[in-house]
Amino acid sequence: MREGTTRTTAGALARLGFGEGARALRLLDEAGIDPADHHELLQALAAAADPDQALTGLVRIAEQAPDAGELLEALDGDADLRARLTAVLGASDALTDHLVRHPGDWRELRGPDAARTPGAAELRDGLMHTVGADPTAAAPAADPDTAPDDNPSRALRAAYHRRVLRLAGRDLTGAADLAAVGAELADLAAAVLDASLAVARGESPQDAAACRLAVIGMGKCGGRELNYVSDVDVVFVAEPAPGTDEHEAMQAATRLASRMMAIPAETDGEGTLWEVDPGLRPEGRNGPLVRPLSGHVAYYERWAKTWEFQALLKARPVAGDAELGAAYLEAIGPMVWRAADRTNFVEDVQAMRRRVVAHIPAAETAREIKLGPGGLRDIEFSVQLLQLVHGRADAALRSGNTLEALEALSSGGYVGRSDAAGLASSYRFLRRVEHLLQLHKLRRTHLLPDASSPSGEEALRRLGRALGHAANPVTDVTAAWKRVAGDVRRLHEKLFYRPLLNAVARLPGDESRLTPEQAGERLGALGFADPKGALRHLQALTSGVSRRASIQRTLLPVMLGWFSDAPRPDAGLLGFRQVSDALGATPWYLRLLRDDVRVAERMARVLGTSRYATDLLLRAPEAVAMLAGDEELVRRPTTQLATEAEAALRRHDDMATAVAAVRALRRRELFRTAAADLLEVADIGSVGRSVSAISRVTVDAALRAAERVVAGERDAAPACRMAVIGMGRFGGRELTYASDADVMFVYEPVEGAKPEEARTHAEALVREMRRLLEMPAADPALVVDADLRPEGRSGPLVRTFDSYRVYYGKWAATWERQALLRAAPVAGDAGLGARFMEMVDAVRYAEGGVDAAGVLEIRKLKARMEAERLPRGADPALHTKLGRGGLSDVEWVAQLIQLRHAHDVPGLRTTQTIPALEAAVRADLLDADDAAVLEVAWRMAARVRGMIMLVRGRPSDSIPSDTREAGAVAEALGYRTGEDGEGAAAQLLQDYRQATRRARTVMERVFYDG
Repeated sequence: MREGTTRTTAGALARLGFGEGARALRLLDEAGIDPADHHELLQALAAAADPDQALTGLVRIAEQAPDAGELLEALDGDADLRARLTAVLGASDALTDHLVRHPGDWRELRGPDAARTPGAAELRDGLMHTVGADPTAAAPAADPDTAPDDNPSRALRAAYHRRVLRLAGRDLTGAADLAAVGAELADLAAAVLDASLAVARGESPQDAAACRLAVIGMGKCGGRELNYVSDVDVVFVAEPAPGTDEHEAMQAATRLASRMMAIPAETDGEGTLWEVDPGLRPEGRNGPLVRPLSGHVAYYERWAKTWEFQALLKARPVAGDAELGAAYLEAIGPMVWRAADRTNFVEDVQAMRRRVVAHIPAAETAREIKLGPGGLRDIEFSVQLLQLVHGRADAALRSGNTLEALEALSSGGYVGRSDAAGLASSYRFLRRVEHLLQLHKLRRTHLLPDASSPSGEEALRRLGRALGHAANPVTDVTAAWKRVAGDVRRLHEKLFYRPLLNAVARLPGDESRLTPEQAGERLGALGFADPKGALRHLQALTSGVSRRASIQRTLLPVMLGWFSDAPRPDAGLLGFRQVSDALGATPWYLRLLRDDVRVAERMARVLGTSRYATDLLLRAPEAVAMLAGDEELVRRPTTQLATEAEAALRRHDDMATAVAAVRALRRRELFRTAAADLLEVADIGSVGRSVSAISRVTVDAALRAAERVVAGERDAAPACRMAVIGMGRFGGRELTYASDADVMFVYEPVEGAKPEEARTHAEALVREMRRLLEMPAADPALVVDADLRPEGRSGPLVRTFDSYRVYYGKWAATWERQALLRAAPVAGDAGLGARFMEMVDAVRYAEGGVDAAGVLEIRKLKARMEAERLPRGADPALHTKLGRGGLSDVEWVAQLIQLRHAHDVPGLRTTQTIPALEAAVRADLLDADDAAVLEVAWRMAARVRGMIMLVRGRPSDSIPSDTREAGAVAEALGYRTGEDGEGAAAQLLQDYRQATRRARTVMERVFYDG
C-alpha cells in the first residue's frame, strides 16, 4: 500500500511541473512537508519559475532555520508570504543563498512592510543606521561604536540584499511594476553609495574634514531605472573645505571616493553588490577621479564630445553633499540642452551607434537584448536623441528616465501615441527579461540563454515560466523576443522621425502640436539644407484623409532617416514627392509602398544620391517597381531586350514613334543599371555590359527603323546591306552612362544594285538612324560617333566592305590598328559583320605583331595625348580617363600587349580590358602582381567616373574639386566618415591616389620600358 501511494504521489508531482516526482517527494519528506497537508504550498511551489529550484531552496532554508515548523506554519497561513517566497526561490538562486545564510530573513517577505514601497529617504536612513551613521548629519560618518555590526561594510551588503529580497517578492508577484522596481533599485543604490561614503568618512575623518564631495549618478542609476545588477555609473565632484588647499582637498576627496567605490564590490560571506563605474567622468579612465566644479565646467565647455552630453542627460545627484550636487546639475544641465546645436551632431550620434553595434560579438548578436538590433539600446538611443533635439525648447522632455521621457514625447506630440505605447510595451518586456536573467545569480547579463545547450534550454524554460508562458516556455519566450525585437527595430525608425510628420500633417484631434519652426529645426538637424522646402514637400505628401496620404504618413517617418543618410536629402525628398505625385493614385504603387518597405528604402537611397537616376525615374515613374528586389535589378538577357525592341517596331507604323518606344526601353534599362550600381547589386563590369547591351539593341532597332523609312521614301528594294561595328568602349562592352556610341558603318551593294545607288542608300540609312536616335525627346539621346573610321573625320562616313579591306591593307596607321582591337559587330547584317571581323583580325592581330617603329609611334601618341588632350586646369592625378594611372594608362598597356602578341596568343583576342590583362598573365607576358595593380586602378577609375555621372547628372572625367560634390560622390561609393573623423571625400581621394599612383608606376615600367 505504501509503495503504491508513493508511486501515485510522485506521478502527481511530476504532472504539477516538478522535473522528477520521486526526487521532489524525497525532498518534501526531508523537509517534513506532507503533500496532503500542505496542498497550497505545493501548488505555489509548482507555480514558481523553476519548481525544482524552489523546492530545493525551501528545503535548504528549512534545514538552516532555528524553527522550520514556524516557517511552514507561516507559509500555510499567509498566502502573500507563500506567493512571494516561492516566487523568489524559483527565480533566484542568489537570493535563496542569502536566505540560507540568514534563514530568519524569510520574514522580510511577510506582513505590511513586505507589500509597501519604501521611499528614498527611508532606504537611505536604514542603511545609514546599519553602518552606524547619523542620517541627519550634514556629512554622515560611520561610527563603529554605534554600528550594529562590527563589520559595517558586510552589514551594509547584507542589509542591501534584504531590501532586494523584499523588492523581488513584490516584483515577482506583480505587486511592483517595472518603473517602481527600477526606481527602488536606483534609490537603494544611492543609499548604498551614501552609506559607503559614510563608512569612508568614518575611516578617514581627516579626509572628510578637508573636502565636500558629491556623487552624481549617471546612466540607469541617474535615471532611476536601475537593473538588479548593473554597474552603477557615477561622476565625482568636490570642493575644498574652508581653509583647505584645493590640491589637498582633491587628494582627500579622491581617497574618499576610492574607498566608497570599493565597499559595494568587496568580497566576503555576503558577496559583492555591483561595480561602481566612474568611466563616464571627463576624459574617462584617463582623467582624474575627482574634479572641482570649475574643472567639470571647463571640460564640458571646451573638450566634451557629443556622446558625453548624451550621457549627462541622465545625471542626478545621488549621494554626498546635496548642495554641491545641485550646483553641479545647475552648471552642467544647460550645456546638455545645447548639445544638438553642435556641428555634425547627428553624424556624431550615428557614428557612436555604429561603434556600439560593431563591438557586439557576432555569435551573440541574435541574443543580445540590450545592445543588439531591436534591443533596449535602440529604444534608449531614439528617446535620448529626440530629447536632445526637442528638449532645447521644451523643458517637459528633460527627464533622465526612459519611460517618463517617452511619455512626455508622446504627450507633447513629438511621438505618435500608438508608437510610444508600442515602444513602452517593448521596453517593459525587454527590461523584465533582463531583470529575470539577472535575478537568477544576481549577476550582470543581458544575453538570452543559448537554447542549443542543456543549461541554456533550462534557463530559457525558467525565464519563460516567469513571464507566464506555462505550456511551451522555451518556444514562447524565444518567439516573444523575436517579435519584440522586430517591433522595436521598426518602431525605432518611426520614433526617430515621426514627430516631424505630426507637425506638418493635417491630422484630426490634437496630435499636430509642433510648429513649423520646430519641425524645421528637426529637419535641419537631420541634414536637410532647406528645412522649409522639405516641410512643404511633407505637407503635400501627408495632407488629407486619402488612402495615399495615410500610407505616406506611415512611410515617411522611416524614409526621412534614409534620406538623411543619403548625400542629398533635399533632392531625395523632392524626387520622392514628384514620383508620388505621378503614381500616388495608382493602386499597385500604394500596395508596393505599404507591403515592401525595401522599395521605399531603396527609393530614398537612389533619389537622395543620384540626379541621373532621379531624372530617369521621373520620366518613367513605374520603373520604381524594379526596386522590389535584387532579382529585378539583374541585367536582362540581350535576346529578351531585342525581342521587346522588335515588338515596339511592329507595334507602331510611324518609325519615329517606334524608336521613341525603344529609347524608352533603353531609359528603363539605364535606370535598372543605375539602381543596381547605386545599391551595389552590380559591379563595374556588369554595369558596362548592361549599358552596352541596351545600346546595341537600341542601335540595331534604330537601323531597322531607318531601313523602313528609307525604303518607303525610295519605294524600292534596299540597295545595300549594312553592318554597324562598335568601337572603343562600345565594342569592348565597357560603355558608361555618359559614353557616346563609337561606331563604323560598313555596307556592300546587294546583287544587281549600282555602286552609286548603294552608297546613296547607305548614307541615307546612317542619316536617318542618327536622326531617330538623337531627336529631342524625354529619353536620353544616344549619340552615335563615327570619328574612329578610316581617315577619321576627313574620311567618308560609310564605306564598302572592299574599301575597308583595301584601306586597312595599304594605309592603316598604327593608331587605327590599335583602335580595331576593340571593334565588334553591334547591329545590322550579321553575316557582313562577321566577314568584316574576319578581315580586320588580320590587321589588328597581324603576324609578327607591331614592329619597333610601331611601338615607338604608340608611345609617342600616348605621351602626346597626355600633354594635349588633358583639359586645361585638370589635375592629372584626379582625371579618371587621361590622368596618371587612370583608364587610359591601363587600357594602353593592355592594347600594346595585344598588338605585339595577339597573333600568337589567342586569349589576347578580346575587346575587353580586364580579360586582356588576365590573358597576358596566363601567357607570362605580364606579371600577375602588376596586372592586379592595373585592374584595381581601372575598376576604381571606371567606378568613380560612372558615379560622378550618377551623382551630378552630367558627365565629368575628373573627381570634383568642390568638397561637397566630392563628398557626395564618395558617399555614393560607400565611403563614410571614419571613427578618426576623416571625411568620406578625403578617404576616396586617398584610396584613388594610392591605386592610380601604383598603376602609373606599373604602366611606365611595362608600357615605356617593356
